[in-house]
Amino acid sequence: MSRLLGVIDATNVVGGLQDLSLNRSVASIPFAGRYRFIDFILSNMVNSGVESVAIFPKHQYRSLMDHIGSGKNWDLDRKKDGLFFLPPFFEPNENSTVGSFARLDQHLDFFKRSHQDYVFIANSYVITNIDIEEALAEHLIHDHDITELVNHTHSLDMYIVKKSLLIELIENRKNSQFISVSDVVNQPLHNFNIGTYTHTGYAAIMNSIEAYFHHSMKLLDPTVWNQLFPADRPVFTKVKDEPPTRYSSASTVTNSMIANGAVIEGRVNSSIISRAVKIGRNSHVTNCVVMQKSQIGEGCTLEYVILDKDVRVLDGVTLKGSPEKPLVLRKGTVREMAVSM
Repeated sequence: MSRLLGVIDATNVVGGLQDLSLNRSVASIPFAGRYRFIDFILSNMVNSGVESVAIFPKHQYRSLMDHIGSGKNWDLDRKKDGLFFLPPFFEPNENSTVGSFARLDQHLDFFKRSHQDYVFIANSYVITNIDIEEALAEHLIHDHDITELVNHTHSLDMYIVKKSLLIELIENRKNSQFISVSDVVNQPLHNFNIGTYTHTGYAAIMNSIEAYFHHSMKLLDPTVWNQLFPADRPVFTKVKDEPPTRYSSASTVTNSMIANGAVIEGRVNSSIISRAVKIGRNSHVTNCVVMQKSQIGEGCTLEYVILDKDVRVLDGVTLKGSPEKPLVLRKGTVREMAVSM
């Protein structure tokens, strides 16, 4: 039985990702062709033996609930423990930081009734494959009050804390003036023993469109792909039964990831193509991220472009961004004019 209770703080609003989070929570932003941000931290927890996970959302979480469902795809549809979705009763008047005590307090009974001794608190916008059991072992060996997980000195905004201490911090927040777990870690004036666990593998902090595009392109590097998707620590996601991708005789695909259900009739190079995407004849797609069910017409040219879900690019359109500033077409957009940046 796992000693860890998992908490995913999906309340954080990342301003730099606004073009992709207008109609969804950050946790449900698509990534790597067939996954969502939350799949990675949720899979990390399951692969580390965590059997009870609570997700704290904030707003625009319909798509997140639809994606996660009962938690079956992560083996969390259990009679005991399993997956808990804990939306807020009201919105606290405070800054959105990871592990907000005001938000956790709204479901304090959940923590008091759980049988685990330690709590692993994480955000949903860091993409990595990490062994949380190793981090817990480090926490116990050094008898830390709170252990912060870092990657190359950068905080991952993930924390391990003893459950009894977390409950104490939540209940005493008005007297202590601490507003969150991350606030405790970052405040120098207290007597808590704060430690760190260094994750040496690949980690992507998704805090801007530029970071999203950069890390999406990094997936085409086999070394990065193998770190995020090792055979012994799979990343689980919602299963969708779709046919294999169909390639026409005139199509050409190089150095790209193509998800199932797509129809490729043009040329694709160094791009990530999601499920059920259609790329028309004589179209050239280079260094692009194309999300689910988007359609690119015939004779189009796309370079350094991110197409959100259900985008339509009409015949003959040219769209060009740059590596430093990729062009983003928001969900459901219909583009019939050329854009060059």
